[in-house]
Amino acid sequence: MQRILLKLSGEALAGEKKTGFDEDTVRRAALQVKELVSDGFQVGIVIGGGNFWRGRTSENINRSKADQIGMLATVMNCIYVSEIFRSTGMGTSILTPFVCGSFTELFSRDLAMEKLEQGQVVFFAGGTGHPYFSTDTGAVLRAVEVEADVILLAKSIDGVYDDDPNRNPGAKKYDEVSIQEVIERNLQVVDMTASILARDNRMPMWVFGLNENNSIVNALKGHFHGTKVTV
Repeated sequence: MQRILLKLSGEALAGEKKTGFDEDTVRRAALQVKELVSDGFQVGIVIGGGNFWRGRTSENINRSKADQIGMLATVMNCIYVSEIFRSTGMGTSILTPFVCGSFTELFSRDLAMEKLEQGQVVFFAGGTGHPYFSTDTGAVLRAVEVEADVILLAKSIDGVYDDDPNRNPGAKKYDEVSIQEVIERNLQVVDMTASILARDNRMPMWVFGLNENNSIVNALKGHFHGTKVTV
């Protein structure tokens, strides 16, 4: 395994504040990614926008416009997190599927592959660039395009459960579950579009809690405590 796509939850990056950024949380993630890059891993990152925006907050906002706001939230997240990564000594690039002036570079597979092979951490911001598609789908799409070996899903929850553990204390956590079972039981690891895209392209996903100590590094070094979604 050499190339990974790390999907970071916007809510998880906000820490206990639940909104905006928690710099200590972001810096801990950065230091873990730096260790992986030093070990030879190529790392792409997608960040959700839930710490700023979650869907329509008003029925007066058109769905397409609400999704565009969400895309811009992910761009803000990537600019911020990229700068924290740079402060630890890593090289980074931010690619978007639409032009953002001089803030980002326009995504192409060739450019992304070139930067990954140079050892840069590549942030894929802006989702797919289209409404009605989530950052989950964007993460799977980019992982497939750059031929990642696995998607690491770092969330505010520590794995995949058969029910919502926040509502049901007796919910069972899976150590391993197939993507087909995820789809059939609607386990909501990622949304359905992303799940089907992962299944059809045989893209495994490992789900774990970002706030667990050293969880990103542990996932790749044999101390994984989350759920492996197999294909």
